[in-house]
Order: sequence, then structure tokens, then C-alpha cells
Amino acid sequence: MKVIRLLAVAALAAILPLAGFAADEHALLSAPLTQAPGHQLSAITVTYAPGQSSSPHRHGGDIFAYVLSGHVRTQLEGGALHVYGPGQSWFEPAGAHHIVSSNASKTEPATFLVIFIAAPKATLTTLDTATSQPSPAARTQSK
Repeated sequence: MKVIRLLAVAALAAILPLAGFAADEHALLSAPLTQAPGHQLSAITVTYAPGQSSSPHRHGGDIFAYVLSGHVRTQLEGGALHVYGPGQSWFEPAGAHHIVSSNASKTEPATFLVIFIAAPKATLTTLDTATSQPSPAARTQSK
């Protein structure tokens, strides 16, 4: 965590077009991948308020998610519903339909780290419909 925080300070940049979860979004890190030319790693944190969720969506790159605190409910289309707690993680391949993404608690916030691997100008999250609005309390943040 300490290394991520140090890198975040050095690489802080707005990623409004990248994550799509809410308007208050900031990158922790964005860097080209030397072993995967034409791709970059982008890291963000997402915090859901108690009971909050995101609209169904797809990602324009592969993602690795790691729960930092709280419990996150997640489901990909065709897959089982899972609840992940602190220290647990999951993977989503690019283009998978993420139909459930929410805080499993009605009383505590949930925060998770999301690592995207995608082309540098990829739209990292696309909500199912142009009129969908993410819940206003969902946010990503730099720590």
C-alpha cells in the first residue's frame, strides 16, 4: 500500500473518461507496460457508500479488483453472484458484462482498488445506456 500511495502522488491525474463510476474520479497511477506494448496500467480506488451500486456496464480493458475495506457484491453476466471482503480479489476480462456491482452493506462503506490493463486511449467503463447515471455517492479517490 505504501508503494501505491507514493506512486499515486507522483502520477495523480484525472480519469473522468476512464472509469465512468461517478464524476469525482482520480487516478492513482497510469503507466505504459513494457512487456505489453500498446497497453497501459491504470489504477483507481472506488468507494461505494452504504447500499450503493453502479449501473450495469462493460470495461474496455481487463480489470483486476482488490477489496481494501467493506464488502463488494459483484456478478458478471452468466456467472454467479459473489461477495468479496477485505483482501479478496477478482478478475474481469475486457468486454464482460458486469451486471451487479454494489456495496453489500447498508451501514458501512466499501472501498476497492481497480487495476485496468487497456490501450492508452480506451474508454475503460461504458454504462449500458447513455441515459444511465451512476449513483452520485460512488466515487474513486486517491489516498
